[in-house]
This record gives sequence, structure tokens and C-alpha cells, in this order.
Amino acid sequence: MRAEEIMSSTLETLNRWVDDVARLTRPDAIHWCDGSDAESQMLTELMLARGDLLALNQETHPGCHLHRSHPSDVARVEHLTLVCTRNREDAGPNNHWLAPEEAHAKIDALFDGCMQGRTLYVVPYCMGPIDSPLSRCGVEITDSPYVVANMRVMTRMGAAALARIEREGHFVKGLHSTGDLDPDRRYIMHFPEELSIKSIGSGYGGNALLGKKCHALRIASWQARDEGWLAEHMLIVGIENPQGQTHYVAAAFPSACGKTNLAMLIPPEGYRRDGWKVWTVGDDICWMKPGPDGRLWAINPEAGFFGVAPGTSQATNPNALATVQRDTIFTNVAITADGQPWWEGLPGAPTVDWQGRPYDPANGPAAHPNSRFTVSARQAPSWSPEAEAAQGVPISAIIFGGRRPSLVPLVFEAHDWTHGVLVGAAMGSETTAAATGAVGVLRRDSMAMKPFCGYNYGDYFAHWLSFDRPGAQLPKIFHVNWFRKGADGRFLWPGYGDNLRVLEWILGRCEGRAEARDTPIGFVPRPGDLNLAGLDLPRAAIAELLDVDAAGWLPEMEAIGEYLATFGDRTPDRLETEQRRILAALAAAAPAPARAAAG
Repeated sequence: MRAEEIMSSTLETLNRWVDDVARLTRPDAIHWCDGSDAESQMLTELMLARGDLLALNQETHPGCHLHRSHPSDVARVEHLTLVCTRNREDAGPNNHWLAPEEAHAKIDALFDGCMQGRTLYVVPYCMGPIDSPLSRCGVEITDSPYVVANMRVMTRMGAAALARIEREGHFVKGLHSTGDLDPDRRYIMHFPEELSIKSIGSGYGGNALLGKKCHALRIASWQARDEGWLAEHMLIVGIENPQGQTHYVAAAFPSACGKTNLAMLIPPEGYRRDGWKVWTVGDDICWMKPGPDGRLWAINPEAGFFGVAPGTSQATNPNALATVQRDTIFTNVAITADGQPWWEGLPGAPTVDWQGRPYDPANGPAAHPNSRFTVSARQAPSWSPEAEAAQGVPISAIIFGGRRPSLVPLVFEAHDWTHGVLVGAAMGSETTAAATGAVGVLRRDSMAMKPFCGYNYGDYFAHWLSFDRPGAQLPKIFHVNWFRKGADGRFLWPGYGDNLRVLEWILGRCEGRAEARDTPIGFVPRPGDLNLAGLDLPRAAIAELLDVDAAGWLPEMEAIGEYLATFGDRTPDRLETEQRRILAALAAAAPAPARAAAG
């Protein structure tokens, strides 16, 4: 088929879909988004007039606005997020499932007439640099101008994306409506075999910005398996050493484990003085594909940050705070008397809370704990121009991590790719009493993809293993744990900028320079292998941080085996064999009483 025929056919398909949706939802008007500045200004003025946006202090925060969502619509809703495949096992026990025919019927009944009195917006977008072969396109239909405004920041949205869709002849279809915001009439449905998404009843980010988690992870992970690449819940960061060489690292952490802080890390003073620099490519999602050289090359499919505001401060993440000083959409934060955005962790005091009420501590936090900022990634002081590189950046190391107060050392390196996949599959975080009412409950979150993998975890692990093939120059795989605590309950490792000390060792291992000791769980640095200059850390603390307790690891590795078994015959034999190999090595290294207990 000639290029002009593909373009004509694609436009016909797109137009027919828009017409079908319009007949179902019955909007008053249809607007095709071009992504222009004029269109953005028009939508902003519309939302200001309707009260959907409030202008913040334009002297201190030029171009910044506040949006307040409905109090019942403030977060992702995992129990209402469905993966709809013909075969239930293809979705796997890691997903909520509904048969496609039943799912379409259930959600289309809610879409019937839902856009009456509203405008239907057609939003063509590209996930990734507009000219990158690693990028993929989609079209979101929505009745929310707030969604359009956010999609303009988070994706390459508008005329250039539509032109690419016309050239390529395919795109992911996303249909969204805020509906009536009734939690009982809210669903986020994914149809990976159809490359389509339907979402109704929510205006909140992850439920409504369909290019983000819905497309870039759930649908893209399915696409990636079919096409031979990886769609991952990972940051991408570049580490430039004093010699001017930059290595790129991808890292996957569950929530509350410091992903954005690592993506925007500021080196400690001594490192800065020596010439170390850190470059932000992405803070949330990473698409990786083998290049002609056998290495994995990665892009950040997003163009912006949709970050959690509370906890972002001058002390924790000054780069993020600097990023949001202009041209930012804030959602569900509080405001000060002079109209500045405010959340817990910032100086000053709020006068109006996230629901628009006069601030009263009796009502809870002033800013919602999941309040957000949406801002262009280019505004970050640490932003890397390589984020726009069509070929992506080569990945030297993949890092997994979780919040583990005990057992798991500060850092260790997997023995090989198969072991590394097992490390990623087994990762998780332990809960606290404040969060769950129970201390030390481990929630497995393989590759930090538990809410986002669009198909059976067992098949997903097999897909990861498939990259280990002749000619592959795969990155080394590591695990970090910034959250190990001492007997007094305090963190042993200072974290934040000092995490660069661990990254330096990781990159040294990738280059074959750094030393380590071999243990049953992997290669662990000795105290002298880490650069601890200028760090006031007791010798006992570093010894505890790097300790590998074989006896303690025995029940952990047994639990990992039980977890893998939950995916039945979809679990790859290679992973189960690797788990048994490490279990045997731990048993051999553990004291006799521990071996007897394990047996």
C-alpha cells in the first residue's frame, strides 16, 4: 500500500471512530486539538471562566493554575481498573479481568449520552520524541478540557502527532469521559488485543490522562511483548563523571521509594566539586529496545512530570521545586493568603485547603496527600537534551529497589541476567503501621509493575528472559535499599544526594573497575569498595548496611518461590531453577540450626 493510501485509510478509520463515539456520547460540539499556543490559551480561559481552574499568584508563579478535583476522585482506582482479554489467563492473577464483550457492553451503557452539553475533544498524541522509531502514537477522545491541558504537557500532542499517525497507519484508541463522577459508575478498562482503552467516571490523572499509565504501561507492555521491546515503570537518569563520560541508568521502585528524587538527584558537595553531574531523562516510564549494537536503548515516552507535591521541598528535591515555579498545573494543593501553591513540607502557611475550605487542621492535611503538579520536563534544571534523542540513550545498568527496613543490603549486583530477572520479580516493599495497621507486611511488586502490567506476570517474566540471547550486550542488574534501619529504628543510610555514592559503585561494576564480594544473593560491596569520603557514617552502620544474613535470607527465598508459584505454569522454568539454586547456596552458607529449620 502506498504512503498516501495509508494516510487516507488511517484518516478514514479515525474519522469513522470519532463519528461512532459522537453518536454514542452525543456532544454539543467536536474540537480537533492541534496543540497550539492559541488553543492552549483558549482552553485556559474557558476553564478559568467555568471555575475549573483558579489563577495562582502570577508574580511568584507565572503561568501557574490550580485545579480541584471532586473529593471522591483523587487517585488511581486499582479495583476498578480492568484488563479485558479473550482468555482470562492472558490477563493473569496480577490483573482484574472482564471478558471484552461484557466489558464493552457495561461501559458503553455509561457512555450513552454522557457528553450532552459538553464538547468532545479529539487529542492526537505521540508517546516519545516525535521522530523516534521507539515512540508510539494514540488518540484520546475526552470531554474534559483539564485532560486536554494535561495531555499537552505530558505528551507530544497535536498536529505533529496527527501527521505521524497518518503516516504510520495505526494508533491506540482511548475514550474518556468524566461522566457524573459517581464512584459506582467508574471504570478504567483496557483491551490490549484491540489496542484500546475506555475510561469513565473520573477526571483524575492516571484514570483520565490515557497516554500515561493506561497507554504507556498497560497497553504498551502488551505491544512491547509482541514487538520485542520493554515498557517499564522506571526512571531514566544520566550520571556524568569528572572525565565527561555519561552513563544512563534505568531504575524501578514501588511508590514511596524515592524514584523522582533519584531522577533529579543533586550530587553531594564533594562530588559536585569534582565535576559529577546528574541528568534527568525521565522520572516515571521507560521504553527500552535492543539496538543494532546489542545494547538496550531507552526513551522516556512522556514529555512532562505528573509528580506528587507533598514531600517535595528544598530539602528533599530542590530540582523538582525549581521546576514548578512557572507554567504548572497544580491539582488538589492548598493555597496561601497571597495565592501561592502550598503543601506540607513547604515554608509559610496555608489559608485555603485542597477542597477550597478555610484551612482547619481538624479537617486533615491542607493539601491532599496525593496532590499533584503537571509540568514540562524541559523546565527541570537537571533536564537532559538527550531526552529528545530519536535513538534514545544506551542503558548501562538496571536498578530495582524497595523499602525494606531489614535483611536486604544497601546494594547488590545480580550474578547474571536470569538472576537479575528473579531479583526484579521478587522485589517489594514492607508496609508500616501508619499505612496499614500492621508492621512489616511485605507487598510483592515485581519490577514495580503490579498495577501496570497489561498481561500475565508469568508471561512478562518470560519476556524479560527472552532478551538474553546471542549477541546481546545487556545491562547489569542491581538491587538497592535506601531504607534499612538500625536497632534504634532510624535509617542507617542518609539517602538523597548521597545515593550517588552507590551509583558510582554500580557504574564501576559496569566498567569492570569496582570490587565486590560474592554472596549467595549476588555481588555486594565491601566497606572499602564504596566512596564514603566526607560522610559521617559509623563503621558499624556501614557493616550492617552491607551484611548478608544467609539464615535470614532462607525464609525470604522460600517465600519468593511461593510467590512465583502463584502464576502456575506460566512461570518460566528458568526462574524457578534460579530460585532453587540460590536457596541451596543460602542453605550451604547458613549456620546448621537455620538449615535444619529451613529443611
